[in-house]
Amino acid sequence: MIRTAVAAALLAPLAACSANSAPAGTADTGKDGKDGGRPVTVTVTPTGRQATAGKPVQVTAAGGSLTSVTVTDSEGRRLPGKVAPGGRTWVSDRKAVPGTVYAVTAATRTEGGTAGTTRASFTTAPADKINKVDWRPGAGTTVGIAQPISLVFDNPVENRAEVEKQLRVTTSNGTEGSWGWMRDWSGRDRVDWRPRTYWKPGTEVTLNAELNGTDSGTGGWFVRDYTTTFTIGAQQIVKVDLDNHRLTLVRDGKTVRRIPVSGGTPGGDKRSWRGTAVLMAKEGTINMNSETVGLGDAYDKMVDYSMRLTWSGMYAHAAPWNARWFGNANRSSGCIGMSDADAAWFYGQVRPGDPFEITGEDTKGVVAPENGFGDWNLSWAEWQQRSALR
Repeated sequence: MIRTAVAAALLAPLAACSANSAPAGTADTGKDGKDGGRPVTVTVTPTGRQATAGKPVQVTAAGGSLTSVTVTDSEGRRLPGKVAPGGRTWVSDRKAVPGTVYAVTAATRTEGGTAGTTRASFTTAPADKINKVDWRPGAGTTVGIAQPISLVFDNPVENRAEVEKQLRVTTSNGTEGSWGWMRDWSGRDRVDWRPRTYWKPGTEVTLNAELNGTDSGTGGWFVRDYTTTFTIGAQQIVKVDLDNHRLTLVRDGKTVRRIPVSGGTPGGDKRSWRGTAVLMAKEGTINMNSETVGLGDAYDKMVDYSMRLTWSGMYAHAAPWNARWFGNANRSSGCIGMSDADAAWFYGQVRPGDPFEITGEDTKGVVAPENGFGDWNLSWAEWQQRSALR
């Protein structure tokens, strides 16, 4: 620790006009400068004009105690913290962030009972690189029972445990869950939080990602916090049986409707995925081009009622050109196709976050966690092992 010589420098102009100035680095002990004991000496860390960010601010008193401490940045925002029992130390709850000037005001009391004040300041070194976050679901949304919280980072995250410590999920009913790290389909680092089992309908969820002042490693510093709140909607599960070419919408345990479909063509790259996929987005009418998913010039067309299930290009959608195969055979290029009328109805029923539980003998394999939201294809024990804090 370094004593607050900075504090003395800040007080010097006032001391020059006072007949009873306090000694450098100590609290002002009163008009006569005496109370029958040593003055309080206050030490602040970090210190200096290029202080290292990413650590809590600590204030320590010797020869007396701290009665209160205020730490503010140049915009007047406070860094919260607590004085420890006995009054010898104060530590901030949050870390000092890069490129910020902090002012410290410490109210003290000597062992003889005289009150005083010490002021100091320090400046943290600026960040050489900034890391940012893209997250789902959006704030204020209502999502299905399989929707994970998902954070994708602009730059690599090497300090995964330190980052994960700053991510706090609270729910209205104490839902059990865990974070799991992966490499996103985009190639960027990603961390998801999923419950042990599907969410209970009506659950209210809040994420507070208190990342400001956290160093991600070579990927740079986080310089802001992130938060999102969302609600879990009705219990809806979409069961897709590729062997029998049927899609069934189940709501609250009851079958709502069965729809004849045609899945991916067996025996090659046009097969569908199996396992649990999660509806990522309802994208409406979009252009689908086979070249974007490695299938050459097989198709290039506008497709209605498109519902994305994976990043690799599997959708549920209207496919009137495939009508003769609905309910009879799998002849699509990997998607789950249905009639215009069925697709229009189904599109109006489902929401992002609804699980699609897909079964079938001849498929590409199980949807991977990073390919959309395939988190549910890992057992709970396997998922927990992906946490950086396990």
